[in-house]
Amino acid sequence: MKDKQEKIELAMFTAWGIALIATLGSLFFSEVRNYIPCELCWVQRIFMYPLAITLAIAAVKKDAKQAFYTLPISVIGAGFSLYHYLVQKIPAIGENSTACGIIPCNHQYINWFGFMTIPFLAFIAFMSISLIMVWVIKSSKE
Repeated sequence: MKDKQEKIELAMFTAWGIALIATLGSLFFSEVRNYIPCELCWVQRIFMYPLAITLAIAAVKKDAKQAFYTLPISVIGAGFSLYHYLVQKIPAIGENSTACGIIPCNHQYINWFGFMTIPFLAFIAFMSISLIMVWVIKSSKE
């Protein structure tokens, strides 16, 4: 029982680490590299930044019940990230994204290896957190 509880605590700490790295990464791109976020980037930040705070509290308090609250936030954030990535990579979807704001949502500041853009990185972070939260919920019930 104690070993399972330690694994759950480590999982919560890992999820917090992912959220913290994603938050610091987005701040690095906007504040250090001076990339202006588009509207969809702001929406993704709205979902990621609270995760960094709530998961930090959950990790410190060793509260696995926070998984029930963070899972919906991370799943919704993943949905926005996936949509933003599709806007960037599929021309039929991204045609109308010039009306997204000052910076069009199909603009790609980075394009590592031909597929890794900022929304892709956010999607990976949101999905990783979501999968960890599903595991925590499942493990907590057992």
